[in-house]
Amino acid sequence: MTVAALFLAFSVPPYLTFDPARSRLEPPEGDDLYYPLLVAHVLFGAVAMVTACFQVWPSFRASHPRGHRLTGRVYVFAGALPAGVLGLYIGWHTAGGPSVRVANLVGSALWLAVTVAGLRMARQRRFGDHRRWMSRSFALSMSIVLSRVVTIVATIVLTPQLDTTFQGSPELLRHSSASIGVWLSPLLLLLVTDWVLERRKPGAAARRRHDRDGDRPVAVPSGHLPRG
Repeated sequence: MTVAALFLAFSVPPYLTFDPARSRLEPPEGDDLYYPLLVAHVLFGAVAMVTACFQVWPSFRASHPRGHRLTGRVYVFAGALPAGVLGLYIGWHTAGGPSVRVANLVGSALWLAVTVAGLRMARQRRFGDHRRWMSRSFALSMSIVLSRVVTIVATIVLTPQLDTTFQGSPELLRHSSASIGVWLSPLLLLLVTDWVLERRKPGAAARRRHDRDGDRPVAVPSGHLPRG
């Protein structure tokens, strides 16, 4: 939650001024819809990030089931779904090049898909499946935070290749670093999420113990040795 709060405190304020000159993404020339939709995407995304933290907070979910349901509805209908739909438009009109465009479209589509799946599982009262799908939705909602970090690291690593691989083009370097960030971040978070979910499945601990101890000889008490 702290990481999300710090990210939002840094990223959201420029858009609260509704001044296109302060946008962190350059609006495409002649597209008057882009900036208003970008602001809406940022604000809906901020709602999603805040409410998602309550969804995966175990003590809050256990102690305040009604609050969990309320924040869940806000997350879905005032956060992830509108932010994901707007993300398709923003992603299509990115200035980051075709790789970033495809990554943004795929990421937005996946976010919508797993969120709808989680909502459907809740309505069918399949709460175990609901938690798994919403955990994936949470991972995708937070991937933008990791994406910024990965992009910075990629830029630092690739900068020595500016005059060789990128033929002296800072723009090509920026686009390549951004592409690494937007592709790698959701992939990593989804892999980690599914790894954690797999370990938390009922019986997973017993299976791990069985796999670990399966080849060990079983000690038989001396008083119970077979006769014969």
